[in-house]
Amino acid sequence: MKLKDEIRSQVLSKVKKIVIKIGTGVLTTDNGYLDKEQIKGLAGQVVELKKMGYCVVVVSSGAIGSGMGELGIGKRPGTLPELQAVAAIGQSKLISMYDACFKLHGYHAAQILLTREDFEDRQRYLNTCNTIHTLFQLNAIPVVNENDTISVEEIKFGDNDALSAMVTNLLNAELLIILSSVDGLYDRCPTAKNKATVIPFVEDVSDEIKQLAFNSKTQRGVGGMQTKLEAVSVVVKAGEAVIIANGRTDKILKRVVQGEDMGTLFLPKKEKLANRKRWIGFTIKPKGKIYVDDGAMSALTEKGKSLLATGIVSVEGAFDKGDTISICKKGDGAMFAKGLTNYSSEEIEKIKGCSTSSITKILGYKLYDEIIHRDNMVIL
Repeated sequence: MKLKDEIRSQVLSKVKKIVIKIGTGVLTTDNGYLDKEQIKGLAGQVVELKKMGYCVVVVSSGAIGSGMGELGIGKRPGTLPELQAVAAIGQSKLISMYDACFKLHGYHAAQILLTREDFEDRQRYLNTCNTIHTLFQLNAIPVVNENDTISVEEIKFGDNDALSAMVTNLLNAELLIILSSVDGLYDRCPTAKNKATVIPFVEDVSDEIKQLAFNSKTQRGVGGMQTKLEAVSVVVKAGEAVIIANGRTDKILKRVVQGEDMGTLFLPKKEKLANRKRWIGFTIKPKGKIYVDDGAMSALTEKGKSLLATGIVSVEGAFDKGDTISICKKGDGAMFAKGLTNYSSEEIEKIKGCSTSSITKILGYKLYDEIIHRDNMVIL
């Protein structure tokens, strides 16, 4: 028990910036309407963290759930136009309630609606980061949500667990707290007959841990434990910590930051990734793939080398110089790294397997010795 307390204390002692993801199930009543008392309570807790000296960002789900409640819709719409329309109605209700609750404590809700494009475009990515850091200096709490009314792909395939991980990496926040409708990650599927225990901390999001992702998503939400673990994996690989806890537990946020044994703590990797590498490795969608031999894989993962043409076996997809691409192992095709390429897919197709000295002879020019420089590469 002492060891668990020491681990939590050590991790939490380094925290200055916190991202709090609040799920739809935490924010809405059983009939789908926004739970004002619940939001009021959470807003008060967020302000308390702010007054304790933490920089806090809220990533809030609930726009579609709120819209469904306002319209009296019991089941999540199945078509894109319906989802977008419901989100448009629900988002205004959601941010208005946050603002009213924060104003009780002298703070404002600063609405920030984002799409994946805002993260993938480097200039917009940095502008978003600067805006949020400016808000930290004001009596305002940034409230981030997916811009569901225009973000087609995110409504169909995305979730705010992934968004919260991106925001955490954007800000280099030391802690992501995911507030859910469960107490944490269970050691087995909880049922009426089968008592499950919350795992207090996890050192590695292994395949064995991923098998514990029992589906418990709500009717109005899109994310279950599987999407949470995917978000956790992104954050801990970047060198930050994550805690999954029950958002309806009394004073949960203060109890978490004060080191109480609440929820499941996922320990960060020892090496923190620089902001730019977080952007390359965990934000930009790859435009294509290259497959490398065992020697190249070993050089990249064990020796920290750059990728040369000689180790490349094959190319997949069409991409240009400067695009982010996946680096995969030949044979099983497992992706183990991502990076910014110095050559296009067409050029790599011509020089794959060749020595660096022969690039000029084959292409008529040589832009770089490396296909992907190690400074522009992230091992996953």
